[in-house]
Amino acid sequence: MTSSSRADWLVPVSLILLSAVPAIAGTVRLGDIAGGATPTPENTRFLTDPVPLVLHIVSATVFCLLGAFQFSPGLRRRRLGWHRASGRVLLPAGIVAALTGVWMAFAYDVPAPDGVVVFAQRILFGTAMAVALVLACVEVRRRNIPRHRAWVIRGYAIGQGAGTQVFTHLPLLLSGAEVTEPARALAMGAGWVVNIAVAEWIIRRRPGRRPARRAPAAAAGTQPGATPQAR
Repeated sequence: MTSSSRADWLVPVSLILLSAVPAIAGTVRLGDIAGGATPTPENTRFLTDPVPLVLHIVSATVFCLLGAFQFSPGLRRRRLGWHRASGRVLLPAGIVAALTGVWMAFAYDVPAPDGVVVFAQRILFGTAMAVALVLACVEVRRRNIPRHRAWVIRGYAIGQGAGTQVFTHLPLLLSGAEVTEPARALAMGAGWVVNIAVAEWIIRRRPGRRPARRAPAAAAGTQPGATPQAR
């Protein structure tokens, strides 16, 4: 199996797995809302005002799961029409996910141990995600595909923050220590920062160029000390 064919399935599968925990948690939350779950201190704010949460879960799940296939090199080459058609769904879905994330930050009370730092992070990264995806739309209309690709990668990386935050919270969960506001802010911020750093590395990396081959020394007129023949 070539490295290209491995990337065709390895990249989307990896991104889907990264999305799995947030997608499952969101599905469970939607079930609670639809089934009229018993109000608790953790879910009362969602049950009394479900609209931003429902929009956020649905749009973010579509964006992260379907969007994973946009990063399959072979699928993008072989099914360019599908790539474009799904992009018309994914970019609006991502923008809705970003803006509803900001909406929820303002609409819902800040639960413990979240604090003002986590609140500010959600506003910052939600806004940055929306801006990145709007710029991706602008660049594709300009036919500037490299810049379109770069902005899509940035927006998708921020959107996958919830998946990476599962891992950045693991040290807190495994330690059994009480999750304080500073620790919570560090774990949340680390998830977004790690994704953005990886995205920028992907955008800036260039395949290595092979050095130009030197002409054979035996070519006419190129041997050391030889005099070029008259034409």
